[in-house]
Amino acid sequence: MIRVAVIGAGWAGLAAAVELTGRGAAVTLFEAGRVAGGRARSVEIDGRRLDNGQHILLGAYRETLALMRKVGADPELLFERRPLQVVGPGGFRLTLPKLPAPLNVAWGLLGAAAVDLPEKLKTALWMQGIKWRGFRLTRDESVADWLDAAAQTGVLRQQLWEPLCLAALNTPAERASAQLFANVLRDSLGSSRRTDTDLLLPRVPFGELLPEPACRWLAANGATLRFGQRVRTVDAGCVDGEVFDTVIIAVAPQHLGTLLPEIAADFAYEPIITVYLQFPAKTGLPFPLLHLGGNTGAWAVDRGHGLFGCAISGHGDWEALSDDALAAAMEAALGLGKADWHKVVREKRATFSCRPQQPRPDHRSADPRVFLAGDHTWADYPATLEGAVRSGLRAARAVYPASRPD
Repeated sequence: MIRVAVIGAGWAGLAAAVELTGRGAAVTLFEAGRVAGGRARSVEIDGRRLDNGQHILLGAYRETLALMRKVGADPELLFERRPLQVVGPGGFRLTLPKLPAPLNVAWGLLGAAAVDLPEKLKTALWMQGIKWRGFRLTRDESVADWLDAAAQTGVLRQQLWEPLCLAALNTPAERASAQLFANVLRDSLGSSRRTDTDLLLPRVPFGELLPEPACRWLAANGATLRFGQRVRTVDAGCVDGEVFDTVIIAVAPQHLGTLLPEIAADFAYEPIITVYLQFPAKTGLPFPLLHLGGNTGAWAVDRGHGLFGCAISGHGDWEALSDDALAAAMEAALGLGKADWHKVVREKRATFSCRPQQPRPDHRSADPRVFLAGDHTWADYPATLEGAVRSGLRAARAVYPASRPD
């Protein structure tokens, strides 16, 4: 039995630890914080159990959903699954019906409200051309330049493509990678499975989706969990002087250089600001996801019982606003009156900035005993939870292939 150290209990580290434990490795999971989950975890705020940011999953997150099932967390109970709708200012609405793919996307596009027919047809032809090319661009450029070149300059750009880009890449279209956005479209709107476009809206705090069930599963299956223990050094398979056969480093990229200075992880970062607003319990939206638009480009998620999470992604002038001013701006955009309570959560380095042609580190290091995991290593995707989970599984399988003897 090999001994493996996994450093970091975010979604990538948890995926690696569960996969390795299931394959018979002796896993020790190190986490500097007191709770698991990394950038998608539950926190206590004013006596309430909330999330450190507002997150939304898609039906296309297949590996994440499979991992949840493996550790005993049932996605069908923990998520509210809804066919995708994008509802925005000015009466815009795009609704995908429960038709087989790609008819669901075609029908939704042609039925989009507040968009004229010539623009719909032009966009449909553009999307079909992208599919014919396998969602591969001739060169990576900004999403804004990509849309300009395709003459996508109308309502759908303002109400669909740019908001989706900001939500998926946490990077505004002016500086976001068009190739990464195309990859996201490939696995969602361009997928051959209708359910891949479904919205998965959490019914519970994020800790209950994967981090807490995964930790319980790991403990029950013999893994060692060391929370509140920050790793200082990784050297020749040793973690702070303790010998392991293999090490998986699954920390955020801004912490990677401390443990592996030779790894180039030169990223810029983007913030996410989440404004929680509590209204009377019966307050709700016709559809639980609403693009608020405006200067912030915020998305509001109806969490039920009158609680809303409004997510503002990427750098912008709103970062300088006070918490009270941000709450007032979100109240005004929602138009539901004055909230009874509000709280603002600021994650200044929520994700790496998904710039065109951004170099990404590989999952292998110069030391054959040390591997990397984390969404920044899954180069096919932006900073998503699915990318994090896939990266953790890849690192684990590189460490301990299914055919490897104990």
